[in-house]
Amino acid sequence: MLLSSKKVCVVGAGVAGLASAHELRREGHDVTVMEQSSGVGGQWLYDPATDAGDPLGVAGAQSSIYASLRLNTPREAVGFSDFPFFPANDGTGDARRYPCHGEFLRYIRDFCDAFGLMDVVRLNTKVLNVAPRGGGDDGVMRWTVRCAAEQGDDEATVEEEVFDAVVVAVGQYTQPRLPAINGMDKWRRRQMHSHSYRVPDSFSGEVVVVVGCHESGKDIALELREVAREVHVSVKSMDDVTPGISKALFAQRFGWLALRAAQIDRLCEDGRVVFADGSCIVADAVVYCTGYNYSFPFLDTAGHVTVDDNRVGPLFEHTFPPALAPSLSFVGIPKLVVVPRFFEVQARWVAQVLSGRRSLPAPEEMMRAAEEYHRAREMAGVPKHQTHRIAFDFELCDEFGENCCGFPRMEEWKKELILSSIRSSRDNAESCRDDYHDSELVREALRSHGWLTGRPPQHDRG
Repeated sequence: MLLSSKKVCVVGAGVAGLASAHELRREGHDVTVMEQSSGVGGQWLYDPATDAGDPLGVAGAQSSIYASLRLNTPREAVGFSDFPFFPANDGTGDARRYPCHGEFLRYIRDFCDAFGLMDVVRLNTKVLNVAPRGGGDDGVMRWTVRCAAEQGDDEATVEEEVFDAVVVAVGQYTQPRLPAINGMDKWRRRQMHSHSYRVPDSFSGEVVVVVGCHESGKDIALELREVAREVHVSVKSMDDVTPGISKALFAQRFGWLALRAAQIDRLCEDGRVVFADGSCIVADAVVYCTGYNYSFPFLDTAGHVTVDDNRVGPLFEHTFPPALAPSLSFVGIPKLVVVPRFFEVQARWVAQVLSGRRSLPAPEEMMRAAEEYHRAREMAGVPKHQTHRIAFDFELCDEFGENCCGFPRMEEWKKELILSSIRSSRDNAESCRDDYHDSELVREALRSHGWLTGRPPQHDRG
C-alpha cells in the first residue's frame, strides 16, 4: 500500500495532543504541535495562580488542577500503551498507585523525551484562528492556521501557516459550565468555579456552599471542611450522592459537612442562599463544581461544527466532522473513558485515515451515523449535554479500537482494576486512594508485568 505523508497541525500539547503527535509521527506524517502555555501537559501543567479578576473562571488560567489533586484512576491503567506509568527508579517523585498531579506531569514530560516529541512542539504559541483554505490546484482542502508566538517582553509575532490537516486536541476543561441562578449577578459575596480553586486556606472560618458532588465536588468539599466553619453540598438529586459521601457526612471527623438534596433557587444580596426546598443559610462563598463546556473559539468552520448544549457536532464517532473529514478531526472529546488509551485510539485512527491506510465512509453516511447516534441517546433518556459521555463502556471502546485502527483490546486485569477503583471511590470517598484490595487476577498481572518486582529495564525512566 502506497501511504501518503501529510503536514498536520495539532492544537494543544496536553495528553490528547501528545497522543496525537505520537501516532501521527508513527504513521509518517509531518507534525507541528501548537501549545499556548510554556510547557506541555495541558490541564496537568499546574498553575498556582487563580483567575483573581474573574473568579468564575470564564477567562484566565488554563489549568483546572487544584494543589491537592491526586489521580482517581490507578497508575497501572492510565499510561500510554507503549510507555507504562512506572514510578521513577531513583526513588524521587510520588510512587503511590494514585499519585499527585505533579507525578503525572513528570510522566508526561518523560513520555515526550522518550519519543522526541518536544522536537515538534511549539510552546508559547497561541492558535488564534483555524479556517479552511479551500481546494488548490489539486482540489484538496487545506487549512490556514494563524497563531501568535510569544517573543518575550509580552511581545508576540502573528504568523500564518498552511497545513494539510488539523487535529483539535483542546477544549474540554477550559470553559466553566455555570448554572443559571436567580440573583447570581447581584450576589456580592464570593463565587468561584472549581476551575479557579487551588487551596482551601482563604475559606478558613467561612460558611461555604459547594454545588455539585462529582469528583471535584467531593474532593473540594472534603478538603474545605477541614478549614471552613460549615460546608454545605448542594446536589440535584440523591442519585449523585454515593455511599462514600454518605459515610463522610456521618463521620464528621474534621469539621462540619452537610448535604443539601436540593439545588440553589436564588442568591440574595444579604448573603442568604435559598434552596429549592425552601430552606436557606447565610453563606460567605459558593463554589460551583458544575463541569465544563467544550470551547473552540479559534475554529472557523462556517457552521459545519457547532457546540450545542455541550454537544460537539456533528461528529462521526466523536472524531470526524462529516463535511470536513478527514482534514479536520477532534481527539479528546469523549468523557469517562480510560485516558490516554481512548485518545490514542482516536489519534491512531486519524493518522491512518490521513495516510490512506484506512478509509472513511462517504460524508452522507457519516452524517447519517452521527444523527442516528444522537437519536439513540435521546431515546435512551440521555441529556444532550452528555452526548460524549462513554461511562467506561469497555466493550464499546474495545470494538471501536479494533474496528477503526486495529488497536489491541484492553487486558482484562486492567478493566478489573479500573472497575474496582470506581467501586472503591463510590463506597469510600475519603480513603479510596490509599485503601484498596486487589483480586488474584490483578495481583498476578502486576507481578508478571513488573509492577510488584521493579520496573523492567526497557521502561527505565529513572
